Amino acid sequence: MFRDETLSARLTRWMNRFHAALSMRARPASGFVSQPEPRTIGSFARGRQLVAGNFLFAGSLVEDKARSIWDIEKPDRAFEDELQGFVWLDDLAAVADLPARKRAQDWTAEWIERYGRGRGGGWTPDLTGRRLIRWINHAIFLLNGQPGAFSRAYHASLARQTRFLSRRWKAASAGLPRFEALTGLIYAGMALGGMEARVEPAVRALARECREQIDFEGGIVTRNPEELLEVFTLLNWAASALSEAGKMAAPDHLHAIERIAPTLRALRHADGGLARFHGGGRGAEGKLDHALAASGVKAVAPGGLSMGFARLHGGRTTVIMDVAPPPLGKASANAHASTLATEITSGRRPLVVNCGSGASFGAQWRRAGRATASHSTLALDGYSSAQLGRRGSLGGQARELLADGPRDVRVQFLVDTGTHGLVAGHDGYLKSHGLTHIRQIEVTPNGRAITGEDTLAAIETADEKTFDRMLDRSALQGIGFKIHFHLHPDVDAELDMGGAAVSMALKSGEIWVFRHDGTTKLSIEPSVYLEKGRLKPRATKQVVLSAAALEYATRIRWSLSKAQFTPDAVRDLNRDDDLPLT
Repeated sequence: MFRDETLSARLTRWMNRFHAALSMRARPASGFVSQPEPRTIGSFARGRQLVAGNFLFAGSLVEDKARSIWDIEKPDRAFEDELQGFVWLDDLAAVADLPARKRAQDWTAEWIERYGRGRGGGWTPDLTGRRLIRWINHAIFLLNGQPGAFSRAYHASLARQTRFLSRRWKAASAGLPRFEALTGLIYAGMALGGMEARVEPAVRALARECREQIDFEGGIVTRNPEELLEVFTLLNWAASALSEAGKMAAPDHLHAIERIAPTLRALRHADGGLARFHGGGRGAEGKLDHALAASGVKAVAPGGLSMGFARLHGGRTTVIMDVAPPPLGKASANAHASTLATEITSGRRPLVVNCGSGASFGAQWRRAGRATASHSTLALDGYSSAQLGRRGSLGGQARELLADGPRDVRVQFLVDTGTHGLVAGHDGYLKSHGLTHIRQIEVTPNGRAITGEDTLAAIETADEKTFDRMLDRSALQGIGFKIHFHLHPDVDAELDMGGAAVSMALKSGEIWVFRHDGTTKLSIEPSVYLEKGRLKPRATKQVVLSAAALEYATRIRWSLSKAQFTPDAVRDLNRDDDLPLT
């Protein structure tokens, strides 16, 4: 048992074990009634690392060339969960040579022997759904050249897992875990002989989840773009599996796909990656484009906000900003204090980013990544716009939830200015300091220039009194703040013009220049880029504007512009898509 497991999680774990034991009575599946078609996309580089005995999961690397994947030491629960979910099977299938096939077959056979009778941590609804999808997707890869005994054990285990899932999918947390469980159940029911009766109840349940968990604008309550992509991908898979079997997905299911697709397009940067907010990453290379193409939905967002984010673009440049309150309650278990944080991408190269989720690097990095200072926005010294409060539970693990975050977040798009722009503000510092943070950003139509303005203002009389009290506490030194612009690790930044500007060189050859109005101290400071799938955070830099608020209104102006000699169109074909083990 893990130390961070809650009491309710222990009860859930016991119930899972009970129903896993009952599932042993299931009749073996008679075989596949349809030829499974792989839909998951793995990483060739990760597959090669697995074959070589390098096991990198949940930010931990275990190197062991001699032992099985099930014999290696598991550093923590997240590592164990990634093993039990079998997503690594996608990576071995991407390699698809004899050594990769041998490991996939051996490790699957060992799982059946060790855990197939209801033992181990893999018997949870979401992990079982995830595992079933992979086993069915890669059935030909797993069964090719295997003796009849393996085939019989494989089909018997599929039947047991399907029965378990049909009894326990309701125990999965609402949101992505339940979508994963139900999609796995539909997959199994459609593909396996003798499991057809499980399909209709799962189809109805999935439709209900779509109706309740996907809002009218195609968003989810966690406001995590990468999680939305995972849900969208699962809904696509389930709809395709039903269609290939001559069945139609429920209207609520199809309508959810139609709503999500435009939202994901609005959350996509020019390089095809997702904006990194509220615990989400950029997504695997090409995954978003593949999912959008598979959906067949060509609609784009009508304008305005998408899941609380605003997207501005001009030429090759995209700007995505968080302009809504952060999730609270259970939905905030992975949420960040990122209101008014901004990401900027030029062509195929990220320029200004947020640090990202540090969850895979341990509790301290996870906490640090959630702070406002880890985002490209303004933060008061020592304060975040939302605070971590009481502890909740996510997947049976204790998590700190957000509390006292911005509740009044307003945004207005600027029209008739000759640029694409908006102005937004939030009240995250109102209670503590009497200050409202207002950010205005404009992008020229050709994308060559971005102008910004950050304002801290005490607007009402009561706000001025609060500000005065905080100013007195500072011995009239002012309320310190910093405006952070975290840079992608591939950006080479250095002070220019005698320290009055920062020159930023992208690997594409583009040069961007950052300037400010001279009212703040400009510096380049260390930062980190927290990226899933790596062993440790990547070192990078951030541009920081530092000052102190002494008046009821403090305004800072800044700009980012391409150097004049940079061409409008750059052939940027070199990409470092494979992640090293560092």
